[in-house]
Amino acid sequence: MASVPSSEPGRAPGSDHGGEASPQIPRWWIYRGTGRPRDYLDLASELPAPPPWRRFDGGPLQPAPPDDHSEITRMLGTATPRSRPPTPHETEVIDAVNTALLLRRPLLVTGDPGVGKSSLAYRVAHELKLGRVLRWPVNSRSTLRSGLYEYDPIARIHDISADTAGGGGDQQRAADRPIGDYLRLGPLGTALLPHRLPRVLLIDEFDKGDIDLANDLLDVLESGRYAIPELARLRSRHPRITVPTDDPDRAFTVHNGEVRCCAFPFIIITSNGERPFPPAFLRRCLPLRLRRPSETELADIVMAHFGGRLRSDDHELIRRFIERSGELDGLSVDQLLNSVYLASSAGHPPGASLDSDAWGRVLRLVWQRLTEAGHG
Repeated sequence: MASVPSSEPGRAPGSDHGGEASPQIPRWWIYRGTGRPRDYLDLASELPAPPPWRRFDGGPLQPAPPDDHSEITRMLGTATPRSRPPTPHETEVIDAVNTALLLRRPLLVTGDPGVGKSSLAYRVAHELKLGRVLRWPVNSRSTLRSGLYEYDPIARIHDISADTAGGGGDQQRAADRPIGDYLRLGPLGTALLPHRLPRVLLIDEFDKGDIDLANDLLDVLESGRYAIPELARLRSRHPRITVPTDDPDRAFTVHNGEVRCCAFPFIIITSNGERPFPPAFLRRCLPLRLRRPSETELADIVMAHFGGRLRSDDHELIRRFIERSGELDGLSVDQLLNSVYLASSAGHPPGASLDSDAWGRVLRLVWQRLTEAGHG
């Protein structure tokens, strides 16, 4: 899809809702990567219908997800509007996000550690006002089922045994408790609930999972549905069973042991490139490789996390960070933020109170190598 800049209908060129000056944007961009929510956005009307092969009919529709402002602030800092045109690499990222939104396909995001793969999910959720980000951190013990739901039969047996041992009129109390009390939907399972708008799901560090996990995920990514066998076995007697979800204090009533989505979630799958994925999995995803942020992008990140402040010393620190990152084959943005904090923290900032040699030792400690290369 061509990304030819053009003004949106009904707007003055170079302006956004609310009258702020902004560069002209491609008409098809829904996500713009500006770092601020689109206050007047009606995503339900602006997001085009999905391709026929990506339409799903789950229901009943669930309430809009809650916001998590504290998590957004922790991940992104204060939302500082971007007053400059996007860089070529930022344009590539915005193109990829919008393509994934339109096609209802997962975005497989690769890149060096610490370049902002995970934070991209929070940026999309924040700008498009899609609510709390659902996060599934993958490790070597992760399974498809653990992403969809967790069931604890041992706790149920234990409760029944405890009540039976107690005797008396309470003998059937635990046995009569609904099975939903012992089951909870996981992040992936919650993302696939029938919502009017896509939920944002971050599947983090996917390459740390079992080698078969990518193949196990294929059917869910294609069909937008999953079964819960523990509930399906009870559907003749209990066709509707309410279970907690991954959203705090929220529950969903599962019909006949199956969950079907309505709006396919916006899924970001991150990978550090530690191993390849099968072709069938790659075919269902859109690839995006994040490069290391430029000096301009790093300056924006520092301002976002430090209340819009950018001192002359910060510029020098950013330049030193970029130089050191090149020497060590990559450093993370977190390492830069740690050094800016040390240089400017209230009380006794090391950057101001130490001599240059001592401050250099502190920076070498904070800017430690992230890759294995070069270790003796």
